[in-house]
Amino acid sequence: MSRVFDIVLLLLLVGCALAVVRLKDLLAAAIVFSSYSLLMCLLWLHRGAPDVAMTEAAVGAGVTTVLFLVTIARTTRKERS
Repeated sequence: MSRVFDIVLLLLLVGCALAVVRLKDLLAAAIVFSSYSLLMCLLWLHRGAPDVAMTEAAVGAGVTTVLFLVTIARTTRKERS
């Protein structure tokens, strides 16, 4: 069961990474990137590194997402082609 959970998490991580690269809407990309960070947090926690998981949750999903949202609010939401 643990191996299946790892594979599902890794597939979701790859899917999130590809979605962030492909999205043209920067707000949607920031939200998907935040979910990527939360999935990484789950992966680190499942692998037995709670300190790294807490850091990923605080910095990756917390601070970085807030900085992205503030930046998007001060600029345009759509990426130029």
